[in-house]
Amino acid sequence: MNAPQRLGAYGAGLAVLFVAAFAVAGAVVPQSAVGTWSAAAQGEKHEEPGAMEETMDTSGTAGATTSAHGLALEQDGLLLSPVSAPGEVGEAGTLSFLITAADGVAVTDFETAHDKKLHLIVVRADGSQFRHVHPTMSADGVWSIPWTWDEAGTYRVFTDFVPGSTGENLTLSRTVDVAGPFSPEPATEVTASDTVDGYTATLTGDLSANGSSVLTATVTKDGEPVTTLEPYFGAYGHLVALRGGDLAYLHVHPEGDEPAPGSTSGPDVEFMTEAPTPGRYLLYLDFQVGGKVRTAEFVLDAGAAPAAEEPAAEPTEEPAEEPAAGHGGSGHDH
Repeated sequence: MNAPQRLGAYGAGLAVLFVAAFAVAGAVVPQSAVGTWSAAAQGEKHEEPGAMEETMDTSGTAGATTSAHGLALEQDGLLLSPVSAPGEVGEAGTLSFLITAADGVAVTDFETAHDKKLHLIVVRADGSQFRHVHPTMSADGVWSIPWTWDEAGTYRVFTDFVPGSTGENLTLSRTVDVAGPFSPEPATEVTASDTVDGYTATLTGDLSANGSSVLTATVTKDGEPVTTLEPYFGAYGHLVALRGGDLAYLHVHPEGDEPAPGSTSGPDVEFMTEAPTPGRYLLYLDFQVGGKVRTAEFVLDAGAAPAAEEPAAEPTEEPAEEPAAGHGGSGHDH
């Protein structure tokens, strides 16, 4: 059975697949994360704050709101089908999926956002093995891309797109298990700098859980500023942030207008961010120089919002003391 046939057949057994997918996920992913994903799959309202949600306007500037984002496989009547992918490390194949409406019909009307109709983010549950790629869609709505897994484990597959029916950005996701020897990455330490292919990217600024803040990415090579950053899908850089513990998702782009084709910039790229909760965040910066895209990885902590100070109590006046009975104003006894 080919990929479209396999994906088209999922509708009748969808409820069973929901349960099975999340039961398997519990073998590798922490139970707290699986609980969140399972609640989303069953359509339950989950009040735990998620990562920042990208909001886009026609000026090309991205902002953020603090709603749960990227942890559900269904939203606004649209559904991400089960993901078909190779099942073992090193097995060459195709990763494919559908976006469907509530009636099971494949959606084929998508708006272009940042030069693509769908952005695919794949990352392992421990935050490693990050990929940001762009599959192609067939006439019958099947999205696909050649795929090989480098490491075993449980992965979260994020699909970031704008359906033509609403014009509103959505991020839907599912988990995929990959067989093979599994060695989770050790706990990550806070780091604001990473070097890739001789290029060093450094983040400055604070990630705040108390309102918006600016993070500035600066790219250098051999200690010298890089001023040849090239437009990559409509921006000089792409920043993805995932909250540690549940991989709640944020995808933002730099402040400012979309660059003109052929233009260059650097070494600084600014991003407006707003962490929904205190805690650790995993950040991934894609930037392009000389026609090659590189990804720098960072780990930042968002601090807790300061507690509100209690207003000072108003001073109270003591009542005037009444003169004692039997005494006159002269101070003499009678």
